[in-house]
Amino acid sequence: MATVLLVRHGRTTANTSGVLAGRTGGVKLDEHGVEQAVALAERLAQVPLRAVVTSPLERCRATAKEIARRQEQRPGLASEKGLVEVDYGDWSGRSLKELAKEDLWRVVQGHPAGAVFPGGESMAAMSARSVAAVRRWDARVEAEHGPNATWAAVSHGDVIKAVLADALGMHLDAFQRLVVDPASVSVVRYTAARPFVLMTNTTAGDLSFLRPPKRKSRRRSARSDAVVGGGAGSRR
Repeated sequence: MATVLLVRHGRTTANTSGVLAGRTGGVKLDEHGVEQAVALAERLAQVPLRAVVTSPLERCRATAKEIARRQEQRPGLASEKGLVEVDYGDWSGRSLKELAKEDLWRVVQGHPAGAVFPGGESMAAMSARSVAAVRRWDARVEAEHGPNATWAAVSHGDVIKAVLADALGMHLDAFQRLVVDPASVSVVRYTAARPFVLMTNTTAGDLSFLRPPKRKSRRRSARSDAVVGGGAGSRR
């Protein structure tokens, strides 16, 4: 199938103030976050994106707009509720230092698959709907543009961690081992047999290897076998 770039939004005012923003309105990129979005868009400009799909929240939309603006073919933006931030319910808008004193904090850290936020959703429900959204869009992009197509999903830290955990075959209880920084890019290539995780949490580096080949090649969806011994790496 196609290849997805999992992009976290740039830094926000909530990130620097130590507040769990959740779905709270009015949370925007701070000055550094805007700079991150510009640099991120420049980095992704070398990769033709067939679609840019974003969480409907402002911080993701601002990041996604910058990415789409720098694309030569100017793909349209699509809003996807399945990529929206976790509904932290009553935790939203509270300081992380305060939340760390709650009993639920230890559950979120050690057993996130069993965590249900008061007045909000469970981590398991977030994982299910975000993974379903990414896989659905990936199939759609391949159907419309072919198996060599690449697209971007702009979302939030915990959402991207859940998608990566699924791609890696990890139980959701282990997803806190993953780190997803603001304006980072992680890359997953889905195939009929399994997903391949090509990169995680990268904030710099050349992505030109993701450009589609100039000559026709076998469908990526047919190349589901892992290379025994590791192989020679991506061709430039």
